[in-house]
Amino acid sequence: MSFKVHRDELPSGLPVVTVETPHLHSAMVTVYVRIGSRYETAANSGVSHLLEHLFFRGSRRFRDTVRMNARVEAVGGNLNGVTMRDLSYYYTPVHPSGVPVALEVLGDMLTRPRLSHLALEKEIILEEMLDEVDETGRDIDTENLTKQLRFGRHPLGLKIAGTADSVRALTQRQVDEHFRRAYVSGNVVVAVAGPVNHRAVLGAATRAFRALPPGPRVQAPRAPEPPRGPTFRFVELDESQTSFRLSFPTVAEDHDDFTALGVLRRVLDDGLSSRLPYNVVERLGLAYSVGASLEGFDDCGSFDVDGACAPGKVAATVQEVLRTLGTLTRGQITQDEVRRAQRRSRLFLETLQDSPGDLVGWFAAESLFRTPESFSSRLRKIERVTRGDLVRVARKYLTRRGLLAVAVGPRTGRQALKAVVLRARGLPSGQ
Repeated sequence: MSFKVHRDELPSGLPVVTVETPHLHSAMVTVYVRIGSRYETAANSGVSHLLEHLFFRGSRRFRDTVRMNARVEAVGGNLNGVTMRDLSYYYTPVHPSGVPVALEVLGDMLTRPRLSHLALEKEIILEEMLDEVDETGRDIDTENLTKQLRFGRHPLGLKIAGTADSVRALTQRQVDEHFRRAYVSGNVVVAVAGPVNHRAVLGAATRAFRALPPGPRVQAPRAPEPPRGPTFRFVELDESQTSFRLSFPTVAEDHDDFTALGVLRRVLDDGLSSRLPYNVVERLGLAYSVGASLEGFDDCGSFDVDGACAPGKVAATVQEVLRTLGTLTRGQITQDEVRRAQRRSRLFLETLQDSPGDLVGWFAAESLFRTPESFSSRLRKIERVTRGDLVRVARKYLTRRGLLAVAVGPRTGRQALKAVVLRARGLPSGQ
C-alpha cells in the first residue's frame, strides 16, 4: 500500500481525514456533509441543492464568487459542489502547496456564507432542472421516476433538486434553518489526499473551520419496504429513442450480500466482452448501449440496468435483458467469469490509489455512514466470493417480485413492453 490514512477530530468534534500519498503530484481537498434530498420533506424539497448553490455566492471573507474562486484558482484549484440524495460535498483539486488556501476558502464558504442572491439562484436552478422535464414540466428522468416508484412519498423518492413549485416556494428562513441544522461538526468531514503532511493539514483545518459550530449528526427516516412487483411505469415522450431502467431493490452497502452483488454486476456488465453488452449490443444489435450498476445507501440499495434503443425495439431489448438476468439466477455462471470479475475488481482497487479524489471518497465520505473499510479488507471479501454466492444473490434479488421498470419514449412499443415487464419471463418469482 503506497498511502497512509490518518483520522483525528478537532476540539469541536469535526473529523479531519488525511490520506498521505507521497507518490502523487496533486492533491484533493474535500468537505463532505451528511445532507441531501433524503433529509428533506415535501415542504422544503430542493433546499440542500439550493444551499449548495448559495455557498458559491460569497462568504464573510470572500465577498463574492469572483473573489472566492480567484483565491483558489491562483493555487491551481477549481471549486465545485455536488448534492446527492444522502450527502453533499464541496471540493477542489489543487497543487499540494495550495492545500492551506483551499481549506481556507472552503472553511469560510461553508461556515460563514452570505447566503445571498436567493431569487437569482432559484432561477438558475429552474433552468438546470429543464434537463429532467418535458415542455409541460413532467419528469422524464428514468432515475427520478424509478426512485418515485420505489420509495413513494419517502424522502428518497424526492428529486434532488426539488420540483419547480417546491424551489419557487423555498424561503430564506428555510435555507437558514437547513444550514444551521446540517453544517455542524458532527455532520461534516474534512478530507485531504495527496503528498501532504497530516499535522500540517490538521493545523490548516483548525484555522479554516474554527467557526463551525458543534452539533449532532443529522438523521433520516428509514427506507420503506419496496412495493411488490413487477411494477411498470411509462412516460410518453416524442423522442427518437426510448430510455428504460429496470431496478431491483437490494441491500445496504455494509450488508454481507453487497460484495457478492458487486461481483455479480461485473459478471453482467464490465466491458464489451461481458454478457449484457455482448448479448444486447454486439450479438443482437438491439441497442447502442446498455449498462448495469449497483447503488447502496446506509439502509437499502438497488441493482439497476439502464439502456436506450429505438422505440420499436424496446420490448425485444428488455426481453433480452431479462433473459440475460435469468441465466444468472439459473446458475449459468462460469468459474472463468467469476475469476475475471474478481481480477478486474482487484485492478480497480489498485488504480484508485492513483486518484486523490477517489481516496478521499473512500476513506472520508464513507465515514459519514460507517467505518470505512480498508482496500485489503474489501479485496479479501471479493476474493472469498464463490460462484455459489453469485447464484444465491441473483436468485434472491433479481426476481419478478422485485422488478421495477420505467420507460420514457414514444407510444410505439409501449403495450408490448408492458407485457414483457409484467411477464418478466426467465426471472424467479421471489418470496
